[in-house]
Amino acid sequence: MFIKNLANLIKVKTIVTLILTVVFSVMAIQGRINTEQFIVIFTTVIAFYFGTQTEKNKNEEDK
Repeated sequence: MFIKNLANLIKVKTIVTLILTVVFSVMAIQGRINTEQFIVIFTTVIAFYFGTQTEKNKNEEDK
């Protein structure tokens, strides 16, 4: 089970989500973007990631 979860973590969507989270966090800490912009960007990225994960899981259950 752990290996399967680890393999799922390495998928492209997950990598992109993690990289975007780190990049925008660093930019917010450096003051390049304000808190309001960070919240909007971060919420969009996370909502997309979890939305696609939920849809994928639903499709797998239907099969």
